[in-house]
Amino acid sequence: MSTLGPVVGSRPGSVDLHPPGSVLSCAPHVWERSRLEWHSGDGGDPLSILAAFLADAGLPVSDVSASPRVTDTVCGAAVLLAPPSAVASPAPGVPDLVAVVYGHTPADRPAVPGVAGGVPPSRLGAWTPSWSPAEHAAAVGAVRDAIARGDVYQANVVGHASAPMRGDPRGALRRVAALPGARYGGVLCGGGTGAAAPSWWVACASPETLVEVAGGRAVTRPIKGTRPATAEGRAELLASAKERAEHVMIVDLERNDLGRVARTGTVRVEELFAIRRWSRLWQAESTVSAQLAAGVGLERLLGAVWPGGSVTGAPKLAAIDVVSALEPVGRGPSMGAAGWIGHGPDGRLRIDLGLTIRTVAVADGLAHVWAGGGIVWDSDPAAEVAEAAAKTAPIKAALAGLTG
Repeated sequence: MSTLGPVVGSRPGSVDLHPPGSVLSCAPHVWERSRLEWHSGDGGDPLSILAAFLADAGLPVSDVSASPRVTDTVCGAAVLLAPPSAVASPAPGVPDLVAVVYGHTPADRPAVPGVAGGVPPSRLGAWTPSWSPAEHAAAVGAVRDAIARGDVYQANVVGHASAPMRGDPRGALRRVAALPGARYGGVLCGGGTGAAAPSWWVACASPETLVEVAGGRAVTRPIKGTRPATAEGRAELLASAKERAEHVMIVDLERNDLGRVARTGTVRVEELFAIRRWSRLWQAESTVSAQLAAGVGLERLLGAVWPGGSVTGAPKLAAIDVVSALEPVGRGPSMGAAGWIGHGPDGRLRIDLGLTIRTVAVADGLAHVWAGGGIVWDSDPAAEVAEAAAKTAPIKAALAGLTG
């Protein structure tokens, strides 16, 4: 836990590892201007702190409904926002909030710090889960009990595993970010000073949109429902009444979340239960949109949609209480938000934040992964354990340098 307050400064240099959701065409021309690294122990509200920092950096986030124009000298900001948690993170070295502002202006560009010379490529050790399959299955049973009591309709239970990792992780993290279907593929790092190597890294391979805003229109794309990426798996997912019912619960939750910041009567389900591929899995995705009400700023927007319904449950606050008492460790940077706030193609503000599923953190010599699934009354504990393992398998393979 930090006792010194948030770190506000810069880690100057050009962009080597593109952050999640960033505009790749800008990458050769941008450099880091300033950054914020905040831990929950620093105090304050992370959404308010984020909005104030971005506004001070020149990003017009006080009213995102108005589609404000962004100054040409600012490209945008990479953002990483961990979910609120009453349970300690297994990766406390990773901040709970990171914002890195990038500029377009090449003049007076500082030297690139890079990674300290002589650091070998990463080596990954054996994975150690934070709970056993039996403990995971018992947590699924506990959620079913909560559903039977009427406490929740659905809750998303998340597990964790860690493995020793030595050397320079950037090659391994690039492989994670490049997994097929990683709409928010990218890497953030920080914590080092001067020419020192970063002390923490986060790689995201998420396919899921938490919230996207352009032209005053907000979109969220919840994902719920998973099967192996085979013809049989696709047919099974489409035919599953359980998966569809679970999915519709979350779509309804997301409709309500957007409704808190939308113009009356503008919330729409544009696509329901579409099947899309991520790495070795089929997933069901829906698209929910709304026109933002006048005056909605970034802080209010994120207060409505974060953390995402697909990784919490319904009702959201009750589900968070249930799973906080069951999960073995905190979620760290996973199940939060990561993405880009900055220039759109028309020069106006665009927000594109993914939900940090399929995410890995590296800090203090350990790599960390998280995965879970939504639990409803007729969930099978053994199947839920297997689904979580299937979600982490491509991440673990990419970290180890395996393919296929």
